[in-house]
Amino acid sequence: MLQKLKAAQAIASLMKNKEELANAASRVKHALERMKVERDAGAGACRVTVSGTMRVLKVELSDPLVAGMNTDAKARELAGDLIAQATNNAIHAAQQEAKELITKELEGLGIEGLDDLVGSDPTSLMG
Repeated sequence: MLQKLKAAQAIASLMKNKEELANAASRVKHALERMKVERDAGAGACRVTVSGTMRVLKVELSDPLVAGMNTDAKARELAGDLIAQATNNAIHAAQQEAKELITKELEGLGIEGLDDLVGSDPTSLMG
């Protein structure tokens, strides 16, 4: 309860200094746009790169996986599963990095204890 009151006071203080808040939001937005997170699945058979804004930037498939897709329906199904798994891994990692970035920026502004506000998809705060 006390932590929420402190956070509310810090937010009220920031509202008085909208320029500082706008600058912080701009820094976060640019950092998220530059962020790239890469994760794989199937011991590297599929690799996905996601931006900090949760856009899939690149999907790479290993040569053996691609070769198997041409000849085997089960390999095609496996490839689809690996793409989904690698994408989900990359999105989750990007969300975690974005949350850390936003939390650090908020702490720099004197706002702490807003983990519930930042949530699991911190980019939703950016509009």
